[in-house]
Amino acid sequence: MTEPVVSLARHGDMAVLTIANPPVNALSKAVVAGLAEAVLAFEADRSFAGLLVHCTGRTFVAGGDIGSFDDPAFSAAPYNRTLARIEAQDRPVVATLHGTVLGGGLELALACHARVALPGTQFGLPEVKLGLLPGSLGTQRLPRAVGVRQALDMISTGRSLDAEAARDAGIVDAVRAGDPLAVGLAYLGELQARGEGVRRLSAQPVPDEGLPADFFAQALQAAAQRKPFHPAARSIVLAVQAAATRPFADGEATEARLFEQLRVSPESQALRHLFFAERQAARIPGLPRDTALRPVRRVGILGAGTMGGGIAMNFANVGLPVTLVEASAEALARGLGIIRRNYEASAAKGRMTSAQVDERMALLHGTLDDTALADCDLVIEAVFEDMALKQQVCARLGAVCRPGAIIATNTSTLDVDVLAEATGRPADVVGLHFFSPANVMRLLEVVRGARTAPDVLATAMQLARTIRKVAVVSGVCYGFIGNRMAEVYMREAEFLLMEGASPSQVDGAVEALGMAMGPCRMLDMAGIDVGARTVIEYGKAGGLPPDDSYRAMVRRLYELGRFGQKTGAGYYRYQGRTPVDDPEVARIAAELAAAHGIARRTDIGAPEIVERLLYPLINEGVRILEEGIAYRPGDIDIVWTAGYGFPDHLGGPMWWADALGLATVADRLTFYGRTRGDRFGYWRVAPLLSELVRSGRRLSDGLPG
Repeated sequence: MTEPVVSLARHGDMAVLTIANPPVNALSKAVVAGLAEAVLAFEADRSFAGLLVHCTGRTFVAGGDIGSFDDPAFSAAPYNRTLARIEAQDRPVVATLHGTVLGGGLELALACHARVALPGTQFGLPEVKLGLLPGSLGTQRLPRAVGVRQALDMISTGRSLDAEAARDAGIVDAVRAGDPLAVGLAYLGELQARGEGVRRLSAQPVPDEGLPADFFAQALQAAAQRKPFHPAARSIVLAVQAAATRPFADGEATEARLFEQLRVSPESQALRHLFFAERQAARIPGLPRDTALRPVRRVGILGAGTMGGGIAMNFANVGLPVTLVEASAEALARGLGIIRRNYEASAAKGRMTSAQVDERMALLHGTLDDTALADCDLVIEAVFEDMALKQQVCARLGAVCRPGAIIATNTSTLDVDVLAEATGRPADVVGLHFFSPANVMRLLEVVRGARTAPDVLATAMQLARTIRKVAVVSGVCYGFIGNRMAEVYMREAEFLLMEGASPSQVDGAVEALGMAMGPCRMLDMAGIDVGARTVIEYGKAGGLPPDDSYRAMVRRLYELGRFGQKTGAGYYRYQGRTPVDDPEVARIAAELAAAHGIARRTDIGAPEIVERLLYPLINEGVRILEEGIAYRPGDIDIVWTAGYGFPDHLGGPMWWADALGLATVADRLTFYGRTRGDRFGYWRVAPLLSELVRSGRRLSDGLPG
């Protein structure tokens, strides 16, 4: 017989309402219905002196059932009515809190008359990350507990507080160590002994903080500037303003109206898609969840440059010792110095202590002797993007690394299978493509070679979680998922420049859509030299089309020593870090256009730029799915939103393609192929895209077959 997810039991003269819905006690339909029944049962039995709300397992309620938000019939009203009944009780109701108290879980706790938490408990209302605001009176009760400023900060950022900070803010009444049930019963007994009456937040005034008269007007303006593409930012301010200026019932109605508007908005649907896509990306078809992992107790990194140093920081940050190998003492000292400066900059901002800086630096061992890698469980090569050099390095690692050690390459475009064969032990090899700056960027492409052992892949995915990266598995091809798609994006950016658009026009068009950075600014930041060498290596591997004009701009800028921000000139000229259109770039573009027979124009507008940059990118993503390089459309969306600044409110390029209409994308590709010519197949519609259009299916419906 199945145990109920919510139960009511007697402990002396106290009632204990227990939620047991592992793993995180989410507010499923069964939990919401069970809560209502248990509260009615408590109301009916006047022999109880009070009620304790308690959760089994590792956490209190950690949020709602996010999947239910897509149901057209979804309503928060049943849950909210139960919270109102809890708050209306004339006998004390206490919540005993542990683990994570998030979203609807915190709203449940706020409906209780008192709250006691275990040390280490985390509190938050993270709905904004899904394009929502709290829908069960969080925007109304929290300001009454902590004040407008604190509530607005918590709700608009989604940041969490620990137990002590929550106590100091007024969210919880006490922090006690022990078993959650015992702590809660003891605290409820103390309240009963003191004879304190019930305290209902809905009846409390919002604390007077002396807010200026234009506080909410300024907050609305700041929200619009900070998150112009996210309607939740302004809606949160409006809901908290209602809490501060209107009766509780009016604020409740305001919150309900705003929540429903956001729930059905395309922005929230896109963000919820990414939430589930990120979790789905960790599931690898054909890889059993119980695959035994290889132990990783020490990490080695060959190359202490910008990328190698950033990679090293990821492991030191989680307490793993790292051996850094460089070819010269000067390069090693420079690399370790940059790492220390990065840590010290974090300490200066209050993100860590000076003692933590020393602890992390102590985990880093620099050496010029690559035989020191022999005792490492994972060794990552992070040398220049040159196939011959990387083959030489991989052959050396195959000889030096101990049997069973994982050998990883940080290549961003090169053939992982070729590098794996160079080691002489390809089963031990995997690609770990970190994104720059590696200690900051969330994305990690895990490249599965043809002969990568299952336990190597499983270990790489678990290690990504350990170092707090979002990992997506890619098959082997030029550029994997992200850079392969970025190649067609950059191709069209350069053709637009040669046709007469300026870098600021090109970047501005996609940045107006919400891209964090346009293609010209992006490559200037990454390094024109890095981008050009990638194209050069692609040519050596025979991958470039027989088109002399292909990526001609980046190659010419590289020849001229215009490497981007680091040299003060690339696609732009730089005044400090500020990019400025440079007449010299316009001259170079015109010169290249003349050399390659490209017609110059003055009528290039933003809509054309957006279509020419992003529709081929979508088409390439569909080809990647067609070839099995990516497992799912959502994997591509995670790569582009987590690694390339694609607007999260659009859900990633594959989700956005569905919103645009796949037929529209295919039609416009055909249009540009017809009007610009398609000698090299740049505009050829992917067969899978054509098939989806014919069948009337979307990418989000699942792939055929």
